Amino acid sequence: MVESASLTIGSSSAIFACGAARLGLKVAFIGVCGDDVFGHFMLNEMSKRGVDVSNVIVRADGQTGLSVILNNGVDRAILTHSGLIVELRALDIADDLLRQSRHLHVASYFLQTKLQPDLPALFGRARSFRVSTSLDTNYDPSERWAGFDELLAVTNVLLPNEAEAKSLAGAETAEEAAKNLGAKVETLAVKLGKDGALGVLRSRRVQVQSIPANVVDTVGAGDSFDAGFIYGYLNGWELEKSLRLACICGALSTQHAGGTNGQPTLEEALNYVSR
Repeated sequence: MVESASLTIGSSSAIFACGAARLGLKVAFIGVCGDDVFGHFMLNEMSKRGVDVSNVIVRADGQTGLSVILNNGVDRAILTHSGLIVELRALDIADDLLRQSRHLHVASYFLQTKLQPDLPALFGRARSFRVSTSLDTNYDPSERWAGFDELLAVTNVLLPNEAEAKSLAGAETAEEAAKNLGAKVETLAVKLGKDGALGVLRSRRVQVQSIPANVVDTVGAGDSFDAGFIYGYLNGWELEKSLRLACICGALSTQHAGGTNGQPTLEEALNYVSR
């Protein structure tokens, strides 16, 4: 028996999209969902949060991806039914959509098996339109962590957490991983949870602290971090300031249950930037 249950927005990239829109960025989302109760829930909730979902592909012949998260306040287990998550392909992202954009963010790399093969070409296509790119791989269920050199070569911003960074780099420490990965991408931001974040830009290394938070739910905190960092990146902020905003967005998001309910506005987040 559990104490409570709730239906909330899931998907790393969807939580990122909501966080970016909350900060004031104009955001469009593309993915694949079913013509079912969970698909309609996601589309409605994202729309209410200012995310353009007109490019989402809705299919009647499949089920919307779904995760059940068991959270005891100290640790969590995530059970995922992939459903249509795997169905998005690079060719689904049209050039016309890229031309309207400043930035392309991809998350949950390891779950999107049909996107993986052509993702380097998609990132290259985006960059040809002067669209910057970012990647949050999330965890690899197979724990192989393979085949990234080609993709990282066309990735502007890499946004792993500490465990992911160490696995991607084959490193024992976050510092070693940052040195390795920071040489492969333009900008690296490694999430360190309550210890803040570590960033690398053109061999310059910066570490910032997080802020105190009354933690209720950590689900989606990394995606809110990503949204804060990309806001700073797109506005030409210094690395340290972008990391600071990212940590604040991540920390504030943990103070409410669900990945999006605690996401701050830019005004709310800026109240902490200079503290």
